[in-house]
This record gives sequence, structure tokens and C-alpha cells, in this order.
Amino acid sequence: MKKILITGAAGDVGTRLRKILKGVYPDIRISDIRKPADLRADEQFVEADLANMAQVEKAVAGIEGIIHLGGFSVEGPWDTILNSNIVGCYNTFEAARKAGVKRIIFATSNHAVGFYPRRRKIGIDAPVRPDSRYGVSKAFGEALGAMYAYKHGLSVTCLRIGNVADAPVDVRRLSIWLHPEDLAQLIRIGLEHPDIRHEIFYGMSDNAHGFWDNGNAFRFGYRPKYKAEDYREAAVAAQAKLAADPVGDWYVGGTFCSNEFDADSGKLAQF
Repeated sequence: MKKILITGAAGDVGTRLRKILKGVYPDIRISDIRKPADLRADEQFVEADLANMAQVEKAVAGIEGIIHLGGFSVEGPWDTILNSNIVGCYNTFEAARKAGVKRIIFATSNHAVGFYPRRRKIGIDAPVRPDSRYGVSKAFGEALGAMYAYKHGLSVTCLRIGNVADAPVDVRRLSIWLHPEDLAQLIRIGLEHPDIRHEIFYGMSDNAHGFWDNGNAFRFGYRPKYKAEDYREAAVAAQAKLAADPVGDWYVGGTFCSNEFDADSGKLAQF
């Protein structure tokens, strides 16, 4: 991979990756709906609304690999999620197919499986249980990626990202935390490993109490460098200041699960 596109490059994760991957790939193009505030003179920026196919095609032209971070990154109204995360995701994959792109890294989310109880550890074979409209859009993207991999021959890696930050800031994030450099390692596996067809990896660092079995990523050589337990004392202290959330504290998806929740709270999923 020499010519790489990062969509959603103005966001927090995109901003971090631009710095980490600089020099790793010789030609990195960045794109977003708005120009990054910290755009450097040596960065190639293409403005694109993912819901606009013509703009996406312009951003994708001549690219070999895509790191697709673009879209609405939290829960939102259906129309927002539909245009940014579903139409926009389809446009990205379809433009990539037409442009002859070889590989796509799709930033999916833990919210695609948010309605699993925290006491159960799941792998990549567990059926999706989205906790929100946002989570539904990520499950859609994973399925779309599978179709483009098997029907059109793209190499697709779906990263079910937990929480990208310098440190985990509460108890839930001790289990789902992903250091930016570990994220970059997962992305490089997706862009460079010769045997990737369509794979799902969990985006988490070396978390002793992780909610997920990340054996599939390990199988492809992932070796996270950062440990969530190094930050346990601070995370537990921060958790003590938060209000109890019986639904959110039970499920992997946290507040994404309890937001708008109106089912019987006495019948939370046990497995």
C-alpha cells in the first residue's frame, strides 16, 4: 500500500492517525466534510460529503487503500444516521469498487454488539445486537463489507472499535479501551496482511477484563502494546463519581443501551 485515503480525518481518531501513520505510507490523502483545523501544508485534503457520490468518487480516485472513519460518530436522529453512516458507507464502498481500490478498513463499533451483558465474553461469531441507530449503521457496514469482499474481491477489515483515548477513564472503558498506537497496528494488519479477505477484529488494547475474545486479531499477528490495568486506580475513582445506570451498567454498550430504553428493565439479557 502506497496511496492511502483516510475519511473522517478531521475527527479525533482521524487526527490521531494522521500523526501516527505519517511516514508509514508515502502518499496519504485525507478527507472530511470540513477542513481539519490543524491541516498541515504537506497534507493532501479533499473535501467530501459522504452522502454525495460524486464527491466521494473524487476523494477515492487513484487510491489503493481506504481507512474509512467517516460518518456520524455517536447516536443521532435516523435521517442523520441514514445519510452519514448508511448512504455514506455504501457510497464509499461502491466508489472504491469502481476505482479499483484494493483494501478497505471499516471503522465499525462496539455498539454493533452493545446489547450483550458485560459478564459474557463474545467473539466475532456472535450475532450482532446493536444498541442504537448508530450501532445498526455499523452492523450494516460490516455486512456491506462482506458483500464487497466476496462479490467484488475487495479486502475488507472491520474494526469493532471500543474507545480510542490516551487512557481509560471509567470502569467500562477498562474493558474496551484502545490506545491509538494499537489502533494503528490493527489498521496496518488490515492494509498489509496478505491473507485478509473479510475479517472482523475487536479494537481493544491488552485489557485484562475485556468483554471480547480478540483471538481472530491475534491470529493475524496483532500484539497490543498497552495495558488498561495500568490505569485502573484512576478509572475506578472516576467511576465512583458517576450516577448508577442499571441498564447501561449491565450491558457492553453502556449509555447507548439505556438511552431511550423502554423495555422491561427486569428482563435484561443474561447471555
